[in-house]
Amino acid sequence: MSEQETKGMLGRFLDIIERAGNKLPDPAILFLILLVFIWILSALLSPFQFAEVDPRTGETLRVINMLSGDQMASFLANMTNTFITFAPLGIVLLAMLGVGAAEHSGYINTAIKYILGFTPKSMLTPMLIMVGILSHTAADAGYVLVIPLGGVIFYAAGRHPLAGIAAAFAGVSGGFSASFIPSGIDPLIMGFTQSAAQIYDPDILLNPLNNFFFKSISSFLIIFVGWWITDRIVEPRLLKIEVDADEEDLPVMEHLDKKEVRAFWIATLVMLAGLVALLVWTIPSNSPMRAPTGEITAFNAPIMMAIVPLIFLFFIIPGVIYGYLSGTFKDSKDMINSMSKAMNSMSYYIVMAFFCALFIDAFGKSNIGTLIALKGANFLQSLALPGALTIVGIVLLTAVVNLLVGSASAKWALISPIFVPMLMGIGISPDLTQAAYRVGDSVSNIITPLLPYFPLVVVFCQRYVKKTGIGTLVSMMLPYFFIFLITWTIFLLIYWFIGIPLGFQATYTYP
Repeated sequence: MSEQETKGMLGRFLDIIERAGNKLPDPAILFLILLVFIWILSALLSPFQFAEVDPRTGETLRVINMLSGDQMASFLANMTNTFITFAPLGIVLLAMLGVGAAEHSGYINTAIKYILGFTPKSMLTPMLIMVGILSHTAADAGYVLVIPLGGVIFYAAGRHPLAGIAAAFAGVSGGFSASFIPSGIDPLIMGFTQSAAQIYDPDILLNPLNNFFFKSISSFLIIFVGWWITDRIVEPRLLKIEVDADEEDLPVMEHLDKKEVRAFWIATLVMLAGLVALLVWTIPSNSPMRAPTGEITAFNAPIMMAIVPLIFLFFIIPGVIYGYLSGTFKDSKDMINSMSKAMNSMSYYIVMAFFCALFIDAFGKSNIGTLIALKGANFLQSLALPGALTIVGIVLLTAVVNLLVGSASAKWALISPIFVPMLMGIGISPDLTQAAYRVGDSVSNIITPLLPYFPLVVVFCQRYVKKTGIGTLVSMMLPYFFIFLITWTIFLLIYWFIGIPLGFQATYTYP
């Protein structure tokens, strides 16, 4: 079969996925339907006894009937709190307030002009994916910052904006476990791995950076494979989709005058000065921005907990300075209007977030996702496959479970007590088992509407193509999912075969 025929078949398959997906109800209504479905399913499953033991409690797992009187009363009583405590909501809105001021003042557009001035159009894709990978250090900042900028940068360069969003999404979410820089997720995941390993060996200790070398080298794989997918598969298919957004919503790349250049550099220097001040504040070992243990990347370190407020400040301050110096902002009302415009674009996301929050809350409380994860893990264990095939099985099972249970730590808390001791028993180290889990945990993020930020990415796409739906986004991201899954799994096996260190104090075998 020729390459042209292969591309034609792939294009037709993705078109079918797109049409089928876009025939689904509006995402907000879809989450409402799923909420009702979970209620009914939980009521049907609650009378049954299951053999699985919940590793979080040590007790036999049971499905909670969400239609019982107590649960429905709790649902109504906590509805407001469930919505306002939905983690992505506050992150998105606060970050977008700052980004909105920087965007509508013209600061971001000017920065993009400089980026386009020294970055060849052909190199925009790898640069964008790399930035997406680096954004993992700043918690979920990439979702609200890098992904929308991907669309802006590609559109300004004369490329299809949805391709930029897809490439950025692939780097931020599909390559979630690839990074050159340690982050708070490393010790969090390792903590569950170590607890699971101590079931088999109570004295075992693991290093929080036990997968760091594998993650770092994987970054190059994700950048180059993502680059090829974007430029050879995704963008050529998107060329038939017309950008139909309102002109005032699209970035305009005009020639910079001296006033804009001066305003940009003053605003940027102020931002850099603020960054230096933050570093000086954080460097001392007794800095209040560090965790009580002195760590910077720990989840309870104030610097990590303040990532989103810092994003807000590092965008709104240069945005306001640029606005006043360039003449975009005449008074404080213009500044507030720029933030209001940013919130106007988020109104649809807020509606979707309401129904999404209710569904995810009910799905977690019902224990249905936990049941699916544990049954899958037990099934894989029962197959008693050779080591290499078991590693592949863990990657595949994790990718499937990730479609239902979005939180990386929640999934690993559920299945690590099964996988880690099981593989230790056949001579495979917890470090390698964790690496396999992290590959599977990353690749399917980009195709599951249950990812809390998935509706937000749909909104970013609708800025350029109004008819964008779940099907459009899923069909865009499917090539990344399949190719990342295959290449990254093969890469892990080759990495293991060669014997390159996985990370600090990490091993491949046990003991």
